[in-house]
Amino acid sequence: MMNKVRKAGVVGATGYTGQEVLRLLRGHPRLAVAFATSESEAGRPASGNGLRYVRAAHAPLGEVDVVFSCLPTGESGPWAVAAAAAGVAAIDLSADLREPGSGAVYGLPELWREEVRGSRLVANPGCYPTGILLGLAPLLAAGLLDRSRAVIVDAASGVTGAGRNARRDLLFGEVAEDYRAYGVGNRHRHVPEIAAGLARVGGGTEFVFTPHLLPVRRGILETMYVPVAAGADAAAVLAACRAAYAEEPFVEVREELPSLRDVVGRNVVALGAAEVAGLSEPLVLLIAAFDNLIKGAAGQAVQNANLMLGLEEREGLPL
Repeated sequence: MMNKVRKAGVVGATGYTGQEVLRLLRGHPRLAVAFATSESEAGRPASGNGLRYVRAAHAPLGEVDVVFSCLPTGESGPWAVAAAAAGVAAIDLSADLREPGSGAVYGLPELWREEVRGSRLVANPGCYPTGILLGLAPLLAAGLLDRSRAVIVDAASGVTGAGRNARRDLLFGEVAEDYRAYGVGNRHRHVPEIAAGLARVGGGTEFVFTPHLLPVRRGILETMYVPVAAGADAAAVLAACRAAYAEEPFVEVREELPSLRDVVGRNVVALGAAEVAGLSEPLVLLIAAFDNLIKGAAGQAVQNANLMLGLEEREGLPL
């Protein structure tokens, strides 16, 4: 059974995330692409495997084992729900099904692997929440946080995180040689998702989340200013992360602070920690780095698909 090649469909295959899913599936030994949809490019060759893009309405759902729904938020979730209702394993890569009560399993395998395994409908986590939850979950579980103080998260993402649609504020001339915050004041759409995830792993904690736009194509670097309990330090934070992720192939706990060069092109989250000197109350700097299009989106989706279909979790994924 493990040697059987399964068939996959990609809905919304011409966005950055859809293209990345197709690229990963081309190298997957147990998943073959049966169809890829695009409304704007229907009839044109899909990259790589000899297929042509079809409209979503013409997608042959009965011919596949798993569907990756990469449509925009507002369109993607209903499509994934319909696919799951038709008996196909479905992964929604939009924000539509990430809220509790959506009926989908929240697909962050390192924290909730057994829920993902064998499920029929999975909500792929947002890119920013992936690094924050994997970074803070071990600290909450180990009781290392001082919950009387808020965690401050400054996160920066490459421009592919904003999608492929043409926008004036994302033109090269607008982004190059600039660095700016957006969605400030805890108003970014990922804030409820982050709060729900933190509540699940350890009762939650207050946080301030500020995303920034980096003038690079891909990659996320999240700097978390973590108030720790008396007696805790960076060594204790790293020890908690190592203990939590000792058997996890897609989380690296490093002695040195990670950078985007360490992770772009790989399905990993790299974590590092450092002391903060000169403060009256202890604070540890925790940094998470990962590729927003792979571990933050398409790679995590393939990881979830492997679990849903009973395949080896690492298959088809770049370490």
